[in-house]
Amino acid sequence: MTPIFQFEGIYTPVVTPFHEDGSVHWDALADVIEYLVGAGVHGLISGGSTGENYAQTVGERLEVAKFTRERSKGRVPLIVGTGAMMTPDSIALATGARELGADAILLATPPYSVPTERENALNALAIDKAANLPVMLYNYPGRMGVHMGEEFLDRVGRSRNICAIKESSGDINRVHLLARDYPHIQMSCGMDDQALEFFAWGARSWVCGGSNFLPEEHVALYNACAVQGDFSKGRRIMSAMMPLMRVLEQGGKFIQCIKHGVTLNGIDTGPMRPPLKGLNKDDKRALEQVIKVLKRTIADIQAEG
Repeated sequence: MTPIFQFEGIYTPVVTPFHEDGSVHWDALADVIEYLVGAGVHGLISGGSTGENYAQTVGERLEVAKFTRERSKGRVPLIVGTGAMMTPDSIALATGARELGADAILLATPPYSVPTERENALNALAIDKAANLPVMLYNYPGRMGVHMGEEFLDRVGRSRNICAIKESSGDINRVHLLARDYPHIQMSCGMDDQALEFFAWGARSWVCGGSNFLPEEHVALYNACAVQGDFSKGRRIMSAMMPLMRVLEQGGKFIQCIKHGVTLNGIDTGPMRPPLKGLNKDDKRALEQVIKVLKRTIADIQAEG
């Protein structure tokens, strides 16, 4: 069965800039959107965890999504995150996504409740029905408590809207499972330090927070592996990116690093909403050095042609 939507390329889960009082900094968000579209990312995700969705109301999330849709002007696809603890909230987000003209939704397991496979599938299908849009599932057991396992995938896979899955478990065996047993569900990289492995197993898209501030470098890895099939070049680019991946995936300050990276590009993303706090001076200095070396190394690789 041919998917109704093809997820191809780099999809950026957009940060939400805030003023010091915690209100959304709309001008900065507009600048982030323009920067990303201009830099060549292939799609935007509004309302993901990188956008601090857990610290926003449903109304705020829909307002940010609508703004993102209006500012991106259809130049790239817009995916709206529907993840929430309560099913009615997810359904409200899904319905809102449809009404504002989103191209697809990102659908996660509700955190903390630890649903069974059947319960999780029924929840997902209810959200799918409300949106009636292409769906990218989001498997992140580290945050949600459970896997989107085989029973879940067998149940939800009957819906034609289920097009892809962002796999963020960190378990390489899941990559093998999805590639071999569920080829009709497009596999998207959701674990940044495994991007090369995902592409080697046929992934055609990558949802990556780091593309908020290093879009060209993330696109370079996608082009080398998924477009050109040049995994020798891809390994060199990935090797240059690994110090950043270790900082992002293993440092425990993912969103803080992403927002500081965007600020380094000249767009002030402001503070995080509580309970998160910003990076200290040592963390900032270490991140800045990693970024500096990464950009120089990948620029050299790209210059070789």
